[in-house]
Amino acid sequence: MRTREKSGVDVTPTTGPGRIRATILAYIALTKPRVIELLLVSTIPVMLQAQRGHVDIRLILVTVVGGWLGAASANSLNMVVDADIDQKMKRTQKRPLARKAVPIRNVLIFGIVLALASFAVLYFGTADSDGNRSFLPSILVWITIAFYVFVYTMILKRRTWQNVIWGGAAGCMPALVGWAAVTHSLSWQPFVLFLVVFFWTPPHTWALAMRYREDYRAAGVPMLPVIASDEKVTFQMLVYTVLTVITSLFLIPPSSWIYLAVAVASGAWFTWWVAKLYVQTRAGVELKPLKIFLVSNEYLALLFCGLAVDAVIDLPTISSYVS
Repeated sequence: MRTREKSGVDVTPTTGPGRIRATILAYIALTKPRVIELLLVSTIPVMLQAQRGHVDIRLILVTVVGGWLGAASANSLNMVVDADIDQKMKRTQKRPLARKAVPIRNVLIFGIVLALASFAVLYFGTADSDGNRSFLPSILVWITIAFYVFVYTMILKRRTWQNVIWGGAAGCMPALVGWAAVTHSLSWQPFVLFLVVFFWTPPHTWALAMRYREDYRAAGVPMLPVIASDEKVTFQMLVYTVLTVITSLFLIPPSSWIYLAVAVASGAWFTWWVAKLYVQTRAGVELKPLKIFLVSNEYLALLFCGLAVDAVIDLPTISSYVS
């Protein structure tokens, strides 16, 4: 349990139940629970789309658990590499390794164990009705962990403003994992959803980076808002938003009017907000980029929920009317 002295300094118990609780909370924080929400938003609807008209609750739960373990592993190992950066940023100074709440060696072991557990859960838990298993979901998760830790965190993040563009590919992988868990293969549809999240990531992340620009500057992370003008940043955000919305429309043919309506309406709404920010930037109006961060979250949730509802109800697809 964390207490506060009159001086305003946080004091963490070093022994007893309070210390145990603090340690447990620290390990939970290492997994970045909020970031894992994206896993749920993208994995479940993709699985429902792959199953279309049939819902296998057991398979969904197993895949979500396996995916969560993989994401938790990646996030924990990411914090090991980023400990020095986190100490310099006000937004992240309270993270476990930034305040040295747990030993780095323990976190490395924790991350590796989570990765192994993820592999086992997805391999043994996603067997089909005939007992056939596939390594594909597990391998995709391990590729995600490796890419996020070694490519994004260790190479891209500190070297280029395009870090979140290419590094964002790790956050797109749940779409492929979810589909592979159901079909033991991949198709063009999960790759469309992969690209939706890929194009969505830059405006989502840059909006947050605009809000915490000085944090990133202090840490030496070359995020686009740190090295470019607000006008250039918001223009890039608008470009990627339009690409996100256009890409989402490619899933209309294998879906019904439900997804069509949600994709068009939510896409127009998301684009309007980002376009508004760009116009405000050019006009010299005070910006509220955090609003775009929130809107982007809501857009992705709406889009994937629309996809999920469409798959469960299983109405005739748009392509069936034109074939």
